[in-house]
Amino acid sequence: MSVTRNDDVLGGEPRIAGTRVGVRHVAARVIDGGQSPAHVADQFDVALADVYESLSYYYAHIDEMRELERENEAAFDRVRESSLKPKETVQ
Repeated sequence: MSVTRNDDVLGGEPRIAGTRVGVRHVAARVIDGGQSPAHVADQFDVALADVYESLSYYYAHIDEMRELERENEAAFDRVRESSLKPKETVQ
């Protein structure tokens, strides 16, 4: 199986073994971005079979993938919110 997890890589998110290409990265390009699996494989320099296996994993674990997406968006929102606030000045 080319999809693996390791807490030290991508925060433990599922990814293509031997790479830092996450299942969500592949899905975002193919499903959301409308890119062909062959194009994504070429862009990420992975086997086309790995792209299809990533998509299969994504759909087989859709609830988990959506939860990871929600968590990632929430973390991004927190960072964006804290970075947009002006620093308090002491008077």
